[in-house]
Amino acid sequence: MIDETATMPAEQAAEKAQEKFYVRFTLPQRYLHAVLFTSFLGLAATGLPMRFSENALARAFASAVGGFGAILFFHKFCAIVLTLAFLYHLKDIAARAFVHKEKGLFWGPTSMVANWKDAKDLVGHIRWFLGLGPKPKFDRYAYWEKFDYWAVFWGMIVIGFSGYAMWFAPFFARFLPGWALNAVLVVHGEEALLAILFIFSIHFVNTHLRPGSFPMDMVIFTGKETAEEFEKKRTLEYQRLAAQGKLEARVGDKPVYWWVNFAKVVGTVAILIGLVLLVLTLIAYFGGG
Repeated sequence: MIDETATMPAEQAAEKAQEKFYVRFTLPQRYLHAVLFTSFLGLAATGLPMRFSENALARAFASAVGGFGAILFFHKFCAIVLTLAFLYHLKDIAARAFVHKEKGLFWGPTSMVANWKDAKDLVGHIRWFLGLGPKPKFDRYAYWEKFDYWAVFWGMIVIGFSGYAMWFAPFFARFLPGWALNAVLVVHGEEALLAILFIFSIHFVNTHLRPGSFPMDMVIFTGKETAEEFEKKRTLEYQRLAAQGKLEARVGDKPVYWWVNFAKVVGTVAILIGLVLLVLTLIAYFGGG
């Protein structure tokens, strides 16, 4: 393995070697995200051909993989995997809240729940875009990260329930009227389409393709970020931990070189697949397929 500091000037190499890294995401959180985006890509790749089954590309894809029956099988498999990941996440939240009594989980600067500061940050960000004010300083989670999280959370409930209602229609028909079962078919397809468009455009841009992160934000893969990234992107969290004397507790080892490269390959492939699916979705949708 080639040392990445070998080709650097001596002073820069020394500075690079002494660079601090801070832990942002734990290993279980990174594994959960890997399962989440892998199963979501699988659901998108199998759901779109069924949603646009009359499209020539969808029929060609179905023919290549063994028909729409095979596509439906893999779609259900990915749905089960994603459901288990969601249930694991709910279990983790419940354990942190009611067993470990974690403070600030549902409210405060480290919570994923939106608060008044997020509204002010949104307005402040718009003003900054227009050159009318300073750029707002963000805490552990910015307002768009919270929006991403709750969009996925809401989608899991709506898309998940409607999907299982179609899968186990005889069971749900015992207590749902016929029109409701027809409605879940529409809800599932349209909500899933909205989720695909959101993830492969808004989420990709917010997370990876925006200035400061382009071409990819590696923190979800490595779990760590440099001191410069931490202080610049999450200024208020950095300052709060420093004032509380808790900053050093977040220091972690430098990400392993081979893992960073592996993560770049995986992340690039995932983003490219998502962008291809986004383009195909738009073609099928506006093409009347």
